[in-house]
Amino acid sequence: MTDRDADKRLAAAAAVEEVCDDMLVGLGTGSTAAHAIIALADRRLKIQAVATSQASADLARSLGIAVRDFADVVRVDLAIDGADAIDARLRAVKGAGGAMVREKIVAASADRMIVIADAAKRVDRLGGVKLPVEILPFARAFAAARLSALFERLEERTDYRTDNGNIVVDGYGWDDADLPGLAGALMAIPGVVGHGLFLAEIDAAYIAGEGIVTRLERGRQAR
Repeated sequence: MTDRDADKRLAAAAAVEEVCDDMLVGLGTGSTAAHAIIALADRRLKIQAVATSQASADLARSLGIAVRDFADVVRVDLAIDGADAIDARLRAVKGAGGAMVREKIVAASADRMIVIADAAKRVDRLGGVKLPVEILPFARAFAAARLSALFERLEERTDYRTDNGNIVVDGYGWDDADLPGLAGALMAIPGVVGHGLFLAEIDAAYIAGEGIVTRLERGRQAR
């Protein structure tokens, strides 16, 4: 039987080997990212971090990692995060943990963005997973009506707000034939703050399956 949690830990351990002293590191959100935070703390490097959620910031601080307020940060050396699904071209869906907007901002600021995942997250096409969309509460009904044209089914996360104070709606049954077009259509809806499509942000991925870690680099063959 495959131990997916063990594979997540292996991928995380491989990724944090890229971190060096004096780096400013972006910390992702979710169970896989938590493994990276723990592995990073175990290395006892002289680093600082920014976090994409309060939960990740709290975990990092509890393990002795200095966490800065990203509001005062222009660039990050390296960001490490998980993914809900990732394809061979390093395009991904993220946001199961609800932090995709902050994750995308930190990824955009990073000189290098790494995704870590177990092998079950590697897919041929992205359309088979739910796609999270963050919307302003003020635009809840209006934005949902517009989103319904892009998805077969929408589910709002009940009694949930992001760290930004916004709503997350998960879209199911979406067409992944034109991912840039879909990303543009989502952001063209007034009230949509962001979405979980990461199409160009990821530079590399460490993916572990059955105890073996494979590294994918954008534009290169797997290693």
